Amino acid sequence: MDAWGKSADVGDNVLMLADGNGDYAKALGLELDGSGFGLGQRGSRFALVIEDVTVTQTFIEEGGAFEVSSAENVLANL
Repeated sequence: MDAWGKSADVGDNVLMLADGNGDYAKALGLELDGSGFGLGQRGSRFALVIEDVTVTQTFIEEGGAFEVSSAENVLANL
């Protein structure tokens, strides 16, 4: 996540966080069983906008889509 943030030059504007064990995704009810595809337990694709430690917007994908959680869509909705 750190390398991705640096390559995208997000600076201090975006906090890049990982969920390596999927604990956060599970706590949110966003876990996904990809074992049928050889991927094991994973988190669904989602994006959150957090302001002052409060989630203000959620962008949760359905199935294998990549539309609502895309950077372009999230930025357009800020």
